[in-house]
Parts: sequence; C-alpha cells; structure tokens
Amino acid sequence: MRAEISKAVVGQDATVTGLVLALLCRGHVLLEGVPGVAKTLLIRTLAAAISLDTKRVQFTPDLMPGDVTGSLIFDSRTAEFVFREGPVFTNLLLADEINRTPPKTQSALLEVMEERQVSVEGRPRPLPDPFLVAATQNPIEYEGTYPLPEAQLDRFLFKLTVPLPNRDEELGVLRAHHQGFDPRDLASVGVRPVASGTDLAVARQALQRVQVADVVLAYIVDLCRATRLAPSLELGASPRGATAVLNAAKAYAWLVGRGHVTPDDVKAVTRPALRHRIRVRHEAELEGTTADAVLEALLATVPAPR
Repeated sequence: MRAEISKAVVGQDATVTGLVLALLCRGHVLLEGVPGVAKTLLIRTLAAAISLDTKRVQFTPDLMPGDVTGSLIFDSRTAEFVFREGPVFTNLLLADEINRTPPKTQSALLEVMEERQVSVEGRPRPLPDPFLVAATQNPIEYEGTYPLPEAQLDRFLFKLTVPLPNRDEELGVLRAHHQGFDPRDLASVGVRPVASGTDLAVARQALQRVQVADVVLAYIVDLCRATRLAPSLELGASPRGATAVLNAAKAYAWLVGRGHVTPDDVKAVTRPALRHRIRVRHEAELEGTTADAVLEALLATVPAPR
C-alpha cells in the first residue's frame, strides 16, 4: 500500500502509517496541515490502493446535518417518505475542512463516528464496514471556523500533523507535475488496488492475537495518568485515550511483524493518539508550550518497563 500511495504522494510516510493504523483499529483520523500539502490527495490515494468506496464532503457554514447523514424525502409516486442516504454511507469519508461548519452539523457526525449508524425518525441505519472518517482542518486560519468540541475530538483515534515537504520531496512534487501528473486522475500514474476489505478484516482478526504484558498495560496507564497531573495541562487524557494508545500500539506491533507490544510501540503512537485529547493551559501556551512538547517530556520522564 505504501508503494502504491507513493506513486501519487511524495513523502508523508508517517501520515500514511497513521492512516493504515486507523484502518486496522476501526478508528478515525483528524489531519491537520496548511493548504497544499496533499491531505485530500492522500485520502483519495489510500482509498484507491485498498479498493474502498470513498466520498468527499466540503464542510461549509451553510451545510446542514441532513446534507451529511441523509434525510427523509417525500416520494410523490408512492405517497410515502423514503430515506435518501447521505455521503456518510461509504467506507472512507473525507470530511474536508471540518471546522468550517457550525456545531449543529459537526454534532451530526458524533453518532456516525461512535455508533457507526445514522438514526432518522428513531430508526437506526448501519453504515458499511469498514468505515473511517478522515477529517482535515487548517491550523493557521481561524476566521469563519468553529473549533471542534472536546467530545468530538475524543472520537478521533489519531490527530496527524501533515508537514510541509523537505527540499528533495518538494523537487519530486514539481518534477511529477512537470511530467504531466494530474492529481484528479490517479489511474494515470498507475495507482491500483493492492488490498481489499477482506484483507483488512483478516488483519483486524490478527490483531486480537497480539500479546500485551501487564507491565506494558501499566505503562500506558501511567502515561495517561501523568497527563492529568502535568502542571502545564488543564485537561489530561481520559481512559478512552488509554484505550486508543493500547489499540494503536497493538496495530503498530503487528505492522512491523511482531506478536507482542513493546514500550517502544507505545511511544511511537502516544503523540498522535493523545495530542488532541489534552489541553494546554492558556498561560503555558503563551510561553510556547505545545501538546507535543508536553507529551515528549512525559515520555522522557515516565519510567518504561524493561
């Protein structure tokens, strides 16, 4: 999959790994990065490489909940109301600029992300499996945006920061475009499905066989409890955050071909799994403290089992 994605996306290896981990863990991903770093292209290429149905929603201030989840419409031929499915009825939903829509529409995704169903008129309608929400947001633009509430941020398994490419990677991007690369035509660069939903289901079953020692479980708990005691934080990670670290660490260990989780696996997934679940105090933020810096310090100070 990494080789297929690299045909269209230059670099971003850590982001690709994060997306694959989310697929394995049945989690959702929040992608944060400035415009033009291939966030949308990355999601489209991932869907093409794993043979999944994908749909895109451009979140705007006038978007209504029914535009996302679907709604009942009156059929004049049968004189009955019928449900018209919204774009969430897919395998991979790209929620572009999710923080540009008001809280009313953002909240429509809460049931979708947690229960994987849409309830209309009291009737639940299950979503396809697998189902993943990949939402994007711009970290530098605040005018006309609605920051996601903590309850919704907590529904995301990972918050992945999509960095600007280095010099060599940016040269590769320019060479590709100079040679006629069209980001809207992935077939032209040879991106093809190399895995299926069945492969993903088998991989998810294999995760259940990954072993986790009690000392590693205790290490995860100690890390999350340390966030609640950190003086620079006003909100620490909840038990749901600890569960996210555990599941992601098991998937990470399986991806590298290991049947058990090590403390290094935990360290590899702690930042993306917890950075959006903690909140830095305002006064510490003014001094330049970031969520990643706090997590880095905790990883260096909380004793890891040997």
